Amino acid sequence: MPAIQSYFSLLQINAQHLSKSEIAFFEAELFLFIGSQLFELIRKPDNDCLSNSNININKEIKVIEASLIRCIINDILSSDEYDLKGIAYYTDTPEDVIHDIVIGYNKSPSLLLTRKLIELHRSVRPSLYRNIGEKIKRELIGYVVE
Repeated sequence: MPAIQSYFSLLQINAQHLSKSEIAFFEAELFLFIGSQLFELIRKPDNDCLSNSNININKEIKVIEASLIRCIINDILSSDEYDLKGIAYYTDTPEDVIHDIVIGYNKSPSLLLTRKLIELHRSVRPSLYRNIGEKIKRELIGYVVE
């Protein structure tokens, strides 16, 4: 089941009543919400994705935003379910592109690659995304109109 359909099921939304553009906008909203939830997890003081905790909040936000996908890849790697070659294969991306993200050389991967990496991360850390789904259900339910 594609990710968007599972969220429609979770929120009890009948997607048949939505146009393609409404589905696309809803998916964008979910993408932004999930990104913000992952961003908050990375900001936690016990997270080791960020090495310098003495930077000011504006710099911290910029560092986290630039590091979000790198942290997601590192979390996938730490699960021992995928290595760089497996991530590259799953995302249909050259391995050196994934490597450049991990080492911090590429801080702005494409939206398509970002989406594929989040989908892979979702398969590796399903409980994390279930928790995010529950937050979506609580916080975004006001956007849902059947």
